[in-house]
Amino acid sequence: MKIVLDAMGGDYAPLEIVKGAVEAIDENKNIRVILVGIEGLIKEELLKYNYDKDRIEIKNATEVIGMDETTSPTVAVRTKKDSSMNVALEMVKNGEATACISAGNTGALMTASQLKLKRIKGVLRPAITTVFPANNNKNIVLLDAGANADCKPEYLDQFATMANEYAKVLLNIDNPRVGLLNIGEEDGKGNELTKSAFYLLKENKNINFCGNIETHEMINGNIDVVVTDGFTGNIVLKTAEGTARFMKNIIKDGVKKSLLAKIGALFMSSVFKDMKKKSDSSEYGGALFMGLNGISIKAHGNSDSKAIKNAILVGNKFAENNFIESLKKVIGGKNENY
Repeated sequence: MKIVLDAMGGDYAPLEIVKGAVEAIDENKNIRVILVGIEGLIKEELLKYNYDKDRIEIKNATEVIGMDETTSPTVAVRTKKDSSMNVALEMVKNGEATACISAGNTGALMTASQLKLKRIKGVLRPAITTVFPANNNKNIVLLDAGANADCKPEYLDQFATMANEYAKVLLNIDNPRVGLLNIGEEDGKGNELTKSAFYLLKENKNINFCGNIETHEMINGNIDVVVTDGFTGNIVLKTAEGTARFMKNIIKDGVKKSLLAKIGALFMSSVFKDMKKKSDSSEYGGALFMGLNGISIKAHGNSDSKAIKNAILVGNKFAENNFIESLKKVIGGKNENY
């Protein structure tokens, strides 16, 4: 499996991107990585490591789409044709790589992914899929996490079908439990969007729909997939990330206040490590742009090597399981409903 990496994308590129590539091939002997970007800078970083030179390639790209690009994402993608992001996605499009990973500009990556890879036939809207932790050592899939601020009920219905396949492949769940994010659990709750989507999901034969779910019930471990519109999903995701940081800061401040608290923290160190691991976004790799005719994964802009490594491993898992072909089959079977 060849995974192509946008080596110039992200706050710490190419340093952490290159390091993550080396860590990924060390962990999985079946992975090959293509680093796309300014060749001289990539070679300079690679000199720091002892790695299998047959499993990491460099593809030169002369331009970079910045994290703080002043032009619109569409303009940046169209004008910087030889950017590392464009070249990487072109390689997936041409079959030279099985997946693309980038920690670069989100808007530009979404635009470039749609232009290069195109939508799977029958997909109404691509969406951003993300994973975050739940109780009982489980993870949940959230879709849409920000691609579509305005949605129709049919979009949410299709999001559920796609996220269902995602949970099967990435989380190894045979029959994922799907919930619709809402302001109440009762049937008929919510606005016009969720009310209409509820009945579509209830009739969707491709999923195990379990009804409405409220935000405070999302992480109890009783649901595997949470479906919502991109506006709500993005707010939920950022609120969860902010809450996790807030709780960490409260604990740190509390420990500093007394010697007794510091001693207690020593005894609780294993608990804190487990808490940090579960709430660390780098553990989950990145967000898949769902519904495209190829694998494109967006890693967080501040990704370190661990996050990049995990994004590569996730991309490889999707490729090994022929995820795109599976998605085509299930979406193809629902075309007549749309």
